[in-house]
Amino acid sequence: MEKTALLIIDMQNDFCLPGAPFEVNGAMSVAAQIKKALDAGRSCNLPIIHVIRHYRADGTDVEITRLRSFFEKGGALIEGAKGAEIIDELKPVKGEYVVIKRRWSAFFQTELDMLLRRLKVNRIVVTGVQTPNCIRATVWDANSLDYEVIVLTDGTGAMSPEIHQANLYDMQNIGIELMTTEEFITYLHNLQQ
Repeated sequence: MEKTALLIIDMQNDFCLPGAPFEVNGAMSVAAQIKKALDAGRSCNLPIIHVIRHYRADGTDVEITRLRSFFEKGGALIEGAKGAEIIDELKPVKGEYVVIKRRWSAFFQTELDMLLRRLKVNRIVVTGVQTPNCIRATVWDANSLDYEVIVLTDGTGAMSPEIHQANLYDMQNIGIELMTTEEFITYLHNLQQ
């Protein structure tokens, strides 16, 4: 029997709120779509996994490509700070999982793979920001680990529509299934029948 889990990646204040240090353009529009998917996932009792980024305040664990920006912006995504919290619209509820990552992929040096296998999940639905970085890295690793992957086209986002579409195209070309949020909700209802 196939089991599906919903992943929500990096929907944190420092990525999503207007004017945030690492703001992704349009992240709050993406959040509205994720909220619909989250509500549907909750109603179908899917495992919900919130994947978030945390950094140390001194920057020792910030990836080299983001380190300069981290210091220029006065730090961001620091564990325990308001900016590192999940946005209010998508806060986890009791029984949902939170996985902390330090790099792009939700699988890299985290317990995500073990958690999914313990939950007997073989298909993940990926949402969040941003498409060319954490979404893409997570999808590539999930594919390498033999998970079936669905990416919500309107439940993920990037700094521009062009970047978003190019990365969706690349993911689809390795066999990743793309769905809109509404298609995913219909898919869930069909699974329940």
